[in-house]
Amino acid sequence: MNDTTQLAPLPDRLSVHPRSPHHNAEVLKHEIGIKLNDKEYTNAEEYCISEGWIAVASGKALDRKGNPLMIKLKGKVEAFYR
Repeated sequence: MNDTTQLAPLPDRLSVHPRSPHHNAEVLKHEIGIKLNDKEYTNAEEYCISEGWIAVASGKALDRKGNPLMIKLKGKVEAFYR
């Protein structure tokens, strides 16, 4: 197990995409877990705790720029360091 007492608190909103204004490279250096309604998701691309949603890729579908289509799943969001 990693020692999570030395790590900064997780932000309310975080994205894995570098072009997003919610991207934080320092936080993403560590492995982060996301739970939505007590189910852990390993494919979450973005989350917002206060608004209660996570964004995940929608299968193999792509948008016109070649990026995966994202869908928002709503519920109780928990973010934690692994």
